[in-house]
Amino acid sequence: MNSLYATGKRKTSVARVWLLPGEGEILVNEKPFSEYFKDHLVAEDVIFGPFRVANLLGKFNVKCTVEGGGKSAQAEAIRHGIARALVEYNPELKPLLRKAGFITRDPREKERKKYGLRGARRGQQYSKR
Repeated sequence: MNSLYATGKRKTSVARVWLLPGEGEILVNEKPFSEYFKDHLVAEDVIFGPFRVANLLGKFNVKCTVEGGGKSAQAEAIRHGIARALVEYNPELKPLLRKAGFITRDPREKERKKYGLRGARRGQQYSKR
Protein backbone atom coordinates (compact mmCIF):
# COMPACT_ATOMS: atom_id res chain seq x y z
CA MET A 1 0.00 0.00 0.00
CA ASN A 2 1.37 3.38 -1.01
CA SER A 3 -0.89 6.14 0.32
CA LEU A 4 -4.63 6.76 0.48
CA TYR A 5 -6.18 10.13 -0.38
CA ALA A 6 -9.58 11.58 0.45
CA THR A 7 -11.20 14.98 0.76
CA GLY A 8 -13.23 15.95 3.82
CA LYS A 9 -15.54 18.94 4.15
CA ARG A 10 -17.47 20.76 6.87
CA LYS A 11 -19.07 24.23 6.60
CA THR A 12 -16.50 26.20 4.57
CA SER A 13 -13.51 24.04 5.56
CA VAL A 14 -11.90 21.67 3.08
CA ALA A 15 -9.32 19.10 4.19
CA ARG A 16 -7.14 17.10 1.82
CA VAL A 17 -6.07 13.98 3.73
CA TRP A 18 -3.35 11.42 2.93
CA LEU A 19 -3.03 8.23 5.00
CA LEU A 20 0.39 6.57 4.98
CA PRO A 21 1.47 3.42 6.84
CA GLY A 22 3.12 4.51 10.08
CA GLU A 23 2.85 4.87 13.81
CA GLY A 24 0.05 7.44 14.22
CA GLU A 25 1.81 10.77 13.56
CA ILE A 26 -0.47 13.57 12.33
CA LEU A 27 0.73 16.62 10.37
CA VAL A 28 -1.72 19.45 9.69
CA ASN A 29 -0.50 22.09 7.22
CA GLU A 30 3.11 20.90 7.75
CA LYS A 31 2.81 21.37 11.55
CA PRO A 32 2.43 18.67 14.22
CA PHE A 33 -1.19 18.11 15.22
CA SER A 34 -0.67 19.30 18.83
CA GLU A 35 0.91 22.56 17.65
CA TYR A 36 -1.79 23.36 15.04
CA PHE A 37 -4.72 22.65 17.41
CA LYS A 38 -3.01 23.77 20.66
CA ASP A 39 -5.92 26.02 21.75
CA HIS A 40 -8.63 23.60 20.64
CA LEU A 41 -8.95 20.80 23.21
CA VAL A 42 -11.74 18.78 21.56
CA ALA A 43 -9.88 18.44 18.22
CA GLU A 44 -7.98 15.35 19.36
CA ASP A 45 -11.16 13.42 20.18
CA VAL A 46 -12.76 14.54 16.91
CA ILE A 47 -9.83 13.61 14.65
CA PHE A 48 -9.02 10.25 16.26
CA GLY A 49 -12.70 9.15 16.19
CA PRO A 50 -12.59 7.17 12.91
CA PHE A 51 -9.41 5.34 13.99
CA ARG A 52 -11.00 4.38 17.34
CA VAL A 53 -14.19 3.07 15.69
CA ALA A 54 -12.21 1.10 13.06
CA ASN A 55 -9.75 -0.12 15.73
CA LEU A 56 -6.77 1.19 13.71
CA LEU A 57 -5.18 3.61 16.21
CA GLY A 58 -1.45 3.98 15.58
CA LYS A 59 -1.48 2.14 12.23
CA PHE A 60 -1.42 5.20 9.92
CA ASN A 61 0.39 8.51 9.66
CA VAL A 62 -1.89 11.33 8.54
CA LYS A 63 -0.72 14.25 6.42
CA CYS A 64 -3.35 16.84 5.64
CA THR A 65 -3.79 20.35 4.36
CA VAL A 66 -6.84 22.22 5.57
CA GLU A 67 -8.20 25.64 4.71
CA GLY A 68 -11.28 27.74 5.40
CA GLY A 69 -13.59 27.94 8.40
CA GLY A 70 -12.58 27.84 12.06
CA LYS A 71 -10.58 25.30 14.01
CA SER A 72 -13.63 23.23 14.97
CA ALA A 73 -14.88 22.93 11.39
CA GLN A 74 -11.33 22.17 10.23
CA ALA A 75 -11.05 19.32 12.75
CA GLU A 76 -14.38 17.88 11.57
CA ALA A 77 -13.31 18.21 7.92
CA ILE A 78 -10.13 16.25 8.72
CA ARG A 79 -12.24 13.60 10.48
CA HIS A 80 -14.48 13.33 7.40
CA GLY A 81 -11.43 12.93 5.14
CA ILE A 82 -9.87 10.28 7.40
CA ALA A 83 -13.13 8.29 7.44
CA ARG A 84 -13.37 8.41 3.63
CA ALA A 85 -9.74 7.32 3.26
CA LEU A 86 -10.30 4.41 5.67
CA VAL A 87 -13.25 3.25 3.54
CA GLU A 88 -10.93 3.34 0.52
CA TYR A 89 -8.44 1.25 2.52
CA ASN A 90 -11.06 -1.31 3.60
CA PRO A 91 -14.65 -1.05 2.23
CA GLU A 92 -15.87 -3.36 5.04
CA LEU A 93 -15.35 -0.47 7.50
CA LYS A 94 -18.05 1.64 5.82
CA PRO A 95 -21.04 0.39 7.87
CA LEU A 96 -19.11 0.91 11.14
CA LEU A 97 -18.01 4.43 10.21
CA ARG A 98 -21.46 5.33 8.83
CA LYS A 99 -23.15 4.18 12.06
CA ALA A 100 -20.76 6.43 14.02
CA GLY A 101 -21.71 9.33 11.69
CA PHE A 102 -18.26 9.88 10.16
CA ILE A 103 -19.11 9.17 6.49
CA THR A 104 -22.01 11.59 6.12
CA ARG A 105 -20.92 15.13 5.31
CA ASP A 106 -22.63 17.54 7.70
CA PRO A 107 -24.68 19.72 5.30
CA ARG A 108 -25.24 22.64 7.68
CA GLU A 109 -23.92 25.91 6.24
CA LYS A 110 -24.25 29.50 7.35
CA GLU A 111 -27.43 31.08 5.99
CA ARG A 112 -26.88 34.24 3.99
CA LYS A 113 -27.95 37.66 5.23
CA LYS A 114 -31.07 39.02 3.54
CA TYR A 115 -31.60 42.65 2.57
CA GLY A 116 -33.73 44.69 4.98
CA LEU A 117 -32.79 42.43 7.89
CA ARG A 118 -30.01 42.59 10.48
CA GLY A 119 -28.94 39.00 9.89
CA ALA A 120 -30.23 35.92 8.10
CA ARG A 121 -33.59 36.08 9.91
CA ARG A 122 -33.38 38.78 12.60
CA GLY A 123 -35.55 41.75 11.69
CA GLN A 124 -35.01 45.38 12.56
CA GLN A 125 -35.82 46.50 16.07
CA TYR A 126 -39.16 48.25 16.41
CA SER A 127 -39.05 51.67 18.01
CA LYS A 128 -42.30 52.84 19.61
CA ARG A 129 -41.14 56.42 20.17
